[in-house]
Amino acid sequence: MTTAAAVAVFAVAGVLAIMAGELVLSLVNEASLRRQGAVEPPDDVFQIMRVVYPGVFVLMAVEGALTGPSPGLVAVAGLVVFGLGKALKLWAITSLGGRWSFRVLVLPGHPLVASGPYRYLHHPNYVAIVGEIVGVALIVWAPVSGALGLAAFGWLMWRRIQVEDRALGRQ
Repeated sequence: MTTAAAVAVFAVAGVLAIMAGELVLSLVNEASLRRQGAVEPPDDVFQIMRVVYPGVFVLMAVEGALTGPSPGLVAVAGLVVFGLGKALKLWAITSLGGRWSFRVLVLPGHPLVASGPYRYLHHPNYVAIVGEIVGVALIVWAPVSGALGLAAFGWLMWRRIQVEDRALGRQ
């Protein structure tokens, strides 16, 4: 296995493992939210996102295996960007607590969370995802699939933000 392939496989396997852990937490929280009467708005793009999100990382791994490895400082910058993205996501998850999930689930009558990163941003989780995608693209050296994946998932996040804002009464 080439160095580029090893970096790509290791990086994306790590990302997918973290994603799997997030999925487990999301499913636990989702079940709890539904028991509490949470409502899921219509027109969500979740079904597409659940395929595109991990798919972007897999595509970046393929490109990185073929074109990488990243120059040293680029890889370090990618690790920093990815780490900052994950830290922001963790902050968002802990701030929402049991209300965090992959799905848009709203508890009627409950106030919006306005602590943690939500004090500064309406959608810190999506900012974090941008950091994840950009960071991995830099780590594995996937400028083409990274840019295309960011554009595709960015469009989905934009659609999702509209759904969330409507469900949360922001529009």
